[in-house]
Amino acid sequence: MSHNSTLAVTQLKQLIYYHLDNESPDNANFLAGRLIAIDPRNPDSSHLLALTNYRLRRFKAAYDCSQKNGASGRHLGCAYVLALACQELGKHNEGISALEKARSLWQGRNHWGKHTESSTRHTPDAAAVNTLLGKLWRGHGDSRRAGDCYIEAHKSNPFTWEVFQGLCDLGADIDMSSSFRVTPDLASAISSASATIPHQEVVKDEAPNNSAPSNSNNINNIHILTPTNDPFNPSKNGGDLVAQAQSNFLLPKIKSKGIFGNNMSKSTNQPTWETPTANGMSGDEDVEMGGVPQETDVAEEPSAPAAPTRRSRTALQRLGLDAGKDSQKARSGTIRGQVKPSSEVVDADDATNAAQSRRTQHKRTISGHSAQVTDAETITSAPRRSNRLFSQITGSKTTSRMPADSNSLTAAKRDEVKKAKATGTKGRGPAQVGRVVSGNRKVMPPNPGEAKDTRAPSRSSAAPPMPTQKQALESTAAIEMASTESLLSTFRSLGAAYYLLSRYQVSSAIDAFKALPSAHRETPWVLAQLGKAYYEAAEYSSAEICFAKILKLQPTRIEDMEVYSTVLWQLKKPVQLAFLAHNLRDLDFNSPQTWCAVGNAFSLSREHEQAIACFKRATQVDPEFSYAWTLMGHELLTNEEFDAALASFRKGVGSERRGFGAWYGLGKCYERMGKWDEAQRHYRIAFGINPSNPVLAVCIGVIMEKLHQPQKALSQYTLALNLAPNSALARFKKARVLMSLRLYADALVELEVLKNLAPEEANVFFLLGKCFKGLGRRADSVRTFTTALNLDAKASQYIKEAMEALDDSDDDDMDDD
Repeated sequence: MSHNSTLAVTQLKQLIYYHLDNESPDNANFLAGRLIAIDPRNPDSSHLLALTNYRLRRFKAAYDCSQKNGASGRHLGCAYVLALACQELGKHNEGISALEKARSLWQGRNHWGKHTESSTRHTPDAAAVNTLLGKLWRGHGDSRRAGDCYIEAHKSNPFTWEVFQGLCDLGADIDMSSSFRVTPDLASAISSASATIPHQEVVKDEAPNNSAPSNSNNINNIHILTPTNDPFNPSKNGGDLVAQAQSNFLLPKIKSKGIFGNNMSKSTNQPTWETPTANGMSGDEDVEMGGVPQETDVAEEPSAPAAPTRRSRTALQRLGLDAGKDSQKARSGTIRGQVKPSSEVVDADDATNAAQSRRTQHKRTISGHSAQVTDAETITSAPRRSNRLFSQITGSKTTSRMPADSNSLTAAKRDEVKKAKATGTKGRGPAQVGRVVSGNRKVMPPNPGEAKDTRAPSRSSAAPPMPTQKQALESTAAIEMASTESLLSTFRSLGAAYYLLSRYQVSSAIDAFKALPSAHRETPWVLAQLGKAYYEAAEYSSAEICFAKILKLQPTRIEDMEVYSTVLWQLKKPVQLAFLAHNLRDLDFNSPQTWCAVGNAFSLSREHEQAIACFKRATQVDPEFSYAWTLMGHELLTNEEFDAALASFRKGVGSERRGFGAWYGLGKCYERMGKWDEAQRHYRIAFGINPSNPVLAVCIGVIMEKLHQPQKALSQYTLALNLAPNSALARFKKARVLMSLRLYADALVELEVLKNLAPEEANVFFLLGKCFKGLGRRADSVRTFTTALNLDAKASQYIKEAMEALDDSDDDDMDDD
C-alpha cells in the first residue's frame, strides 16, 4: 500500500469513529464502504463496515461483513459484531462459537476509566463479552451457562446492571451481601485509571510549548504561575533570548485589563512592593507599591509626576550592568503590561536588570524561603545592546536619579565591568556589593532602608507545600475508590429490592423500594417496579397510583405500560384504559406494549375477537414478548379455544421460562379440559416460581378436591390464607372442605369471618345455612337461607330446595355456583 493510501486509511478510520460517536451511522457506513475498497484485506475495515451496518439495524449485512474474520475468532471486533448479529437473527450457537474462539483476545481485558467524554473504545472488554455470551446462552435455552457468564461479567464490572437483572430473571440464588462489591480486578482497574489522571491534566493545562523540558516535580503545580512555571512566558525555556527581549521589553506598556481582571493586586490580596516584575502574576514576586498605578500617556514628558520612591541604586544597576546577569533574565512583558500599566518606555537592559535583582533578592523555593542564585546563572550573560539602544534608553530615564557621566560609558568599559563582576560576586548578596565603573568593588555596609522595605511573604502569597506525585496518585485513587463504594452501595440497595421482586417476595420488595432515597424512589424505573410489586400483591389501587405518577414524570414512557393496562382491567376502568391505549398508539404504533393495552381495552368491553387480534399483532411486532402470548392465551381460553390457547401459552413459556402467568394458563386449560393431573403439574410449576401467590395455592387445592384428596386440598387452602388472610375465595373453599369433612364448628368460624368480608355474597349465606343445619341450629339456618334468597333471587329454586330439606338427615354437598 502506498504512503498516500495509508494516510487515507487512517483518515477514513478517524472519520468513521467521528460519525459513530456523533450518531451518524449512514455517514459512517458510506465511509466504511470507501475504507474497505481501499484496504479490503484489513480485518479492521470489515469490522467497521459490519459495525455501521449493525447500527443501522441491517443485521444480515452485519453478519455477512463480519463472518470471515469473526467466525474464526481472529479479530475481536468482528467476532463481537458477528455475535450481536447472531443474537438478532436467532443463530445463538454460531455467535457463541465466534466469541469462544476469540477468548484469548478478550479474556482479562478491562476498560474501566477508558470510556470518557474525550476517549472511547470500539472493541469490548471481558465484561461486555460475558454479558453477550450470557444472552446467547439464555436464548439457546441453557440457563446454567448463561448464569455462569453473567456471574463472570458481574465480577469484572458490577455496574453492568443488565447482568444482575439477567441473573434475577433466571431465578439464580444471589447472596446480596457479596454483590456489588469492589472486586480485586475492579480495584486494580481503578488504580490503573487513577494513575493516568495527573498526566492527563498536564496535557490539558500546560502551555503549548514543545521545547519545554519535562519536570515530574511540577506536575501538581501546573496551575501556579511562578518564575519557573509560567505558561504565558515560553521564553524561559530556550530560544533567542535577545530577540525575545527586544520584541517584548522594547514595546510600550498598553493600558488594558489583565486576563484575570482589572486589578490583579486587589484580586489576589498580594503585598505590593516597589520593584516591577516581568511576570507579575507570580505570588512570590514584588510589584509596585501604591495600589493601582496612574494611567498616563506613553509619550509623557520627564516632567510628569515621579514614580513612587525606589531603593537607592546606582546608574549601572538601572542600565542593566548588574552583576550575575545570565541568559535567562529576559522576561515576557505581556503580563507585566497587563498588571502594571505605565507611561514609561521600557528598555531591555533595565528590564533585564530588574529581573536579575528580583532573582537575587526575592527568588524563593516552593516552600516560600529565599534561594541563592546558582553558578550557572551568574556565569552566563546576555549579549549587549547597541549604542543606539543604550543612548535611547538612558535618554528616556529621569535624569535626577542617574550620574552625569553615565551616558559616556563605552562598550569596552561595560565589558570590563562585566568581567570583573563575573569573577568576584559569587556568594555575595547584592546588598553587600558596591558597584563602580572601573570594575573594582568594595564591601559596602548593608543599607538600613532595605531591611525596612523587605517584607516577609504573607500567608496568602506564600505557596503551601505541594504533595508529591505519589501522594497525589494515592489521594486520587482513594477518592475514586470511595466514590465507587458509594455508588455501589446505591446499586446494592436497588439490586436488593429488584431481587426480592424477582423472587416474588412482594411485601419485602415494596418495603425495600420505599426505603430508597427520594432521589431514586421518585424515578420512573423505581416507580414501575413498585407498581409491579403492588400488582403482584393484588393491591391494584396502589399500583394505579404508581403508574399514574410515572406518566406525570415521563408522559412518553412506553415500557411497563402493558402492566398498567392490566391493572386498569382488574379495576374495571374502561375509560382510563381506553385513554391509555390511545396515548400509547400515538406514541408508538409498533410497540408490543401499545397493542397489549389496546387488546385489554377490547377485552374489558367483551370484544374478545378484537382483543385476540390485538394481542396477535403484539406477538408479531415482538415474538419474544411473553406477556402478549399470555394475554392472548387467556382470551382464547375465554372463547373456549383450548388448542389455540395451549399453543399460545406454550409460546409464552418458551419466551420466558419463569413467566408464571403462562404456566398458570396451561394449568387452567388442562383444568377446563378435565385433565386433572396435567393441570396439577402446571399449577405446581407456576407456584414454584411464585410461591407467594394465593390464587395458585387455591387452584392446586381445587384440583386436589377433584382428585378426592380433601386433606391435601385443606392444606392448600390454609396455605393460601396464610399468604392472604383477606382472600375470600380461599376462605370459602376452606369452609367447604371442612363441611365435607363434617367439621362444622371449624367451618362456622371461617364462615363468620367470610360473612364480614363479603356481606352481599349470596353463596356465603347459603353455605352458612347448611353449616347451621349440620350443627342442628334450624332457626339460624332458616334465617340465613332467607338472607341468601333476598340477595340472589335468581337462585331461589336451589335455596328453596335447601330449606325444604332441613328435616332430612343426609347432607349432600353443595354445588359450586
